[in-house]
Amino acid sequence: MSVSPSASSRTPASKRRVLFASLVGTTIEFYDFYIYATAAVLVFPHLFFPAGDPASAMLQSLATFALAFVARPIGSAVFGHFGDRIGRKATLVAALLTMGVSTVLIGLLPTYAQIGVMAPALLALCRFGQGLGLGGEWGGAVLLATENAPPGRRAWYGMFPQLGAPIGFFLATGSFLLLTAFMDDAAFMDWGWRIPFIASAALVAVGLWVRLRIEETPDFKRVLDRSERVRIPIADVLLRHPRALVAGTLLTLATFVLFYLMTVFSLSWGTSALGYTRDAFLWLQMLGVVFFALTIPMAALYADRHGRRRAMLLATAGIFVFGLLFERLFVGGSTASTLAFLVIGLSLMGLTYGPVGTLLAEQFPAEVRYTGASLAFNLAGILGASFAPYIATWLGVHHGLGAVGLYLCAAATLTFGALLTLRDDGPSAGVAADAHTS
Repeated sequence: MSVSPSASSRTPASKRRVLFASLVGTTIEFYDFYIYATAAVLVFPHLFFPAGDPASAMLQSLATFALAFVARPIGSAVFGHFGDRIGRKATLVAALLTMGVSTVLIGLLPTYAQIGVMAPALLALCRFGQGLGLGGEWGGAVLLATENAPPGRRAWYGMFPQLGAPIGFFLATGSFLLLTAFMDDAAFMDWGWRIPFIASAALVAVGLWVRLRIEETPDFKRVLDRSERVRIPIADVLLRHPRALVAGTLLTLATFVLFYLMTVFSLSWGTSALGYTRDAFLWLQMLGVVFFALTIPMAALYADRHGRRRAMLLATAGIFVFGLLFERLFVGGSTASTLAFLVIGLSLMGLTYGPVGTLLAEQFPAEVRYTGASLAFNLAGILGASFAPYIATWLGVHHGLGAVGLYLCAAATLTFGALLTLRDDGPSAGVAADAHTS
């Protein structure tokens, strides 16, 4: 039996390549995902659905946005199977291609005025493809990073793919801001909105080049050396690790609800009920995302020193308190209050997002880790994100923003309870996890 090289024996250059590969892939994936989220609010209600009630068109557009979250667990099962059977590297390449092709096709679709009801049908199909790709991307990228981490630094390494979220948001939002700055609304709605989708092809090419140059992870090599591969990983997860799957799903729930309230819902509500212009609110969101990016590494450092579970408990408690203040902060007529709302909410997002990937991956053994972590994460996406903008919009219209805040509090309560069921971890958790898989 051959001995796989440990993560600590790898050269600094190879470690940097692995971290960059995990970061660039999720950046591309989240860029693709966010340009859809932005277009679902700003463009698709006007171009891909029948003219009539604007609120109805917006809800239909948000429903197609939700469709990807239904596809993500399917992507987790499909890509997770191959990730646990043939390896992390090849599966991540396939996931990136699936996401990239779907995104480029969205930029080429005819509108409702051109082909009628086939337009929203094709849009939904491409959105489903995006969900499949992201369902296989996130878990593999986190494993690529954490399974190459030296002892005691798993959260820090696992933070790199998480940084793809704010960077992808910057690229997506920035592209829309640039377009609207250099063209009028008519040109933007006619053809300009297509550019960010088609431009994704160039980003995917970069991601593929990087990922084809990395090695397989040490943990998966050990699984191969010991002949520990599971024939049907998803069956093994469901039958042998149901508690980890349920806990993993719930511990990620508040993360999803918070993020999509702070991005999709806030953009929709801010540009409608609160009267902000599209550009003005996107700039405010961009400022908030700076704090999202800054708090991710802060949370990872804390998690490696004090434990992932403790870091998540503190962040989740903060999310609950933020839910109670939701209506007080997110009010019209005060730009300072709106900015504070975005900064606080997205800072909390970074505090929970930094350690969540590593904590989730640690709940499953290496032979089914790709499937288990991906499935839990994306089941949480269905529960916490797929209909979050829809539910929040309905609550806001019928019961006010206080009800939206209570919705966030409920998600935080479920996540806090799930975290309490996990074993306590501390600074040595990364070493323990390494010992478990070595």
